[in-house]
Amino acid sequence: MIDDAPALYRALEAHRLLENKPPMWWPAYGTFEVVVGAVLTQNSQWTRVEQSLENLRAARMLSPEALAQADVQVLSERIRPSGLFKNKSRVLQRFSAALLETFGDFETFKEDVSREWLLAQKGVGPETADSMLCYACERDAMVVDAYTARLLAALGYAFETYDDLQAWCTAGMAETFGAEQLPSVYARFHGMIVEYVKRYKQGKTVAVDLLV
Repeated sequence: MIDDAPALYRALEAHRLLENKPPMWWPAYGTFEVVVGAVLTQNSQWTRVEQSLENLRAARMLSPEALAQADVQVLSERIRPSGLFKNKSRVLQRFSAALLETFGDFETFKEDVSREWLLAQKGVGPETADSMLCYACERDAMVVDAYTARLLAALGYAFETYDDLQAWCTAGMAETFGAEQLPSVYARFHGMIVEYVKRYKQGKTVAVDLLV
């Protein structure tokens, strides 16, 4: 029986789900590219996000300075593969401008940004904010999402809110792994959950007998 987050982490770890993946699962960990990817992945598949990121990379637009100054129509075309491209282009432009106005540059943003500031930005919800904190800013923020809820539902747990789901996934983790390890632990924990559900889903259910 998986009765807490550390037990789930260890059970997932035994499956070696992140072999042949980037060390912290999300590509370009610790860079501004993650900020862009966190917006683009909303309601989109990662393969489509990768196409958009490649378009931006080719146009040398993967920086807050370039996005803040970009023509919205040009930006929209570059990120079209991700879907909802008109709205996402406006979000990226506004976010980049706010980042520069508040923090001056991405490195200062990484050090000083708060979850509250992120959530105050239009188009940034809890999952996007935590993705930025965890994978761009290298913070001890645990990302939870539909994959997380699906896996825990299969294990017999139900949660009413994002915060409740996140609280379950973080309970006992600091005591088990130590504060210094938490940024990498949370990055890998979320990645393992996503990879497990993708690998072991059976229609609308997830095979959890492999974990217990």
